[in-house]
Amino acid sequence: MASTEAKPTQANSIMVWINDEKITVSQPKTKTILQVARDHGFHIPTLCYLPEITPTGSCRICVVEVEGYPKPVPACSTLVSTGMKIFTNTRKIQEIRKVIVELLVANHDMDCLYCVRNGDCELQELAQIYGLRDHRFIGSKRQNPLDQTSMALVRDPNKCILCHRCVKVCSEIQTVNAIDVTKRGFDSIVSSAFNKSIHESTCVLCGQCVRVCPTGALTERSSTVEVREYINDPDTIVTVQVAPSISVTIGEEFGFPVGTDVTGKLVTALKRMGFDAVFDTVFGADLTIMEEANELVKRITNGKTLPMISTCSPGWIKFMEGEYPDLIKYMSSCKSPMSMQGAIIKSHWAQKSNINPKKIFQVAIMPCMAKKFEADRSELVNDGLQNTDAVLTTRELVRAIKKYGIDPHKLPDSQYDDPLGESTGAGKIFGAAGGVMEAALRTAYWLVNKKNLPKMEINQVRGMEHIKKVKIQITPDLSVNCVAASGLKNARVICDELRAGNPNDYHFIEIMACPGGCINGGGQPRGLDVETVKKRAEALYKIDEGANVRLSHENTSVQRLYSTFLKELGGDKSHHLLHTRYYPRNERHQGCGI
Repeated sequence: MASTEAKPTQANSIMVWINDEKITVSQPKTKTILQVARDHGFHIPTLCYLPEITPTGSCRICVVEVEGYPKPVPACSTLVSTGMKIFTNTRKIQEIRKVIVELLVANHDMDCLYCVRNGDCELQELAQIYGLRDHRFIGSKRQNPLDQTSMALVRDPNKCILCHRCVKVCSEIQTVNAIDVTKRGFDSIVSSAFNKSIHESTCVLCGQCVRVCPTGALTERSSTVEVREYINDPDTIVTVQVAPSISVTIGEEFGFPVGTDVTGKLVTALKRMGFDAVFDTVFGADLTIMEEANELVKRITNGKTLPMISTCSPGWIKFMEGEYPDLIKYMSSCKSPMSMQGAIIKSHWAQKSNINPKKIFQVAIMPCMAKKFEADRSELVNDGLQNTDAVLTTRELVRAIKKYGIDPHKLPDSQYDDPLGESTGAGKIFGAAGGVMEAALRTAYWLVNKKNLPKMEINQVRGMEHIKKVKIQITPDLSVNCVAASGLKNARVICDELRAGNPNDYHFIEIMACPGGCINGGGQPRGLDVETVKKRAEALYKIDEGANVRLSHENTSVQRLYSTFLKELGGDKSHHLLHTRYYPRNERHQGCGI
């Protein structure tokens, strides 16, 4: 094979060879064989590896041969060194990888046709690549019971390949430590402390473990059958709302380029599936901004408890209730856009449409598995009715659309139904970490000054950094200090700062449970690389930039809602329908239950 032209060796660079090709590696002290190989177009298969976690080398699928080494080494955890000669795909390596896959399959449930991950399973893909056509290894298999105690996820230990991805994400990225590998040898199993169910554990249902699971060992608890039954019931009015980020992520599952906005086609698909009304949760986001910005301004001007912390992320709320209950006093009383929208559908829209709200079954399409938990919270009920009756993740909706035989590529565009279909660019950017803060600050500035920010883009809270800070000058005498954090590891950093006695460092805090925000939610398509998440965020900001209305307080449907129904921003009716409160989990709640 022809060698690439090598650059002169520098103090921080070395030369290695991969499959006889000479390669210059900069900063070798931090580069693994896997990273260098992928950077230069050499594919090495993996199962346990994720770029954001420390490598475990547990699956051994990524083994390579290195000249002079006595045995193959895992590429994911072996650093490159000067003069290293690496061979990634020799006959010996192919045989080793095939045996590893065979052993994994031998101890794996073979109900692929019944598995929700059929066709989207990394183990299944490797079995195809290495040509598994029979069972060479036959023996005992692990037999562990399903854990179906959680309202949001299902755990099937018999499909687990012990790759440790879920454990690492839970401990290193989210710092929840709800699960770990227990027991030893053949009896090893991923479980919560004392082998308790997920329902009884410290799990916050963020779904990041499900997002990274390579098989069907962790899946969301599906509500598609229930939703379909209600759609088929002629006596039920089934409405659906769609979260801000969904339109730029769901297209990936149908072959659209990452970040493609398929709003119009998605609305058409939902109407063809039989939903009686299709609403945009961005309207709920605009409503949230009106109430949240008003609450922030009142807290600042009236000397009330600061900082104020946003409450749009149910995984974050559950995390705080369980681990930082002493900080609940800082949380906004505003419901999330999903719950606000549901409350308005079952009150204002029902009244306007002359429909008995008891006959409405409200479905929400969400990027988040914890939204299933939110929907069942006793605090989110008005006049005896849940704000939301069922939640489908993006992945569940994808499967439902395919089951209905709908091809989004061939669909015409449709509009959301009024009056809860009008939305703004400000509400759309809720899907990206920092978006709630940016949208709220735009309206907070207007509430104080009765004029808009000179520049609407607040770039300091955009981007992939997981802790972003900004100071906004509201008036010559008032500057608002803000911080946006995504991922519970970073939320913990901010919470520890507050506990250390520095609450006055901030006025407003936005926290999202999932790294990057809803675009990387636990219910989204499995885009495991940061570039995918980045493109999704960029798509939302592009929609905001091109929107006719970019400010929540300029949404005319929101204005009419206040003038004809709610009557007053932050008033009694608003508080009844749009606000709530939260409690320490050990006082009113147990585990993942209500």
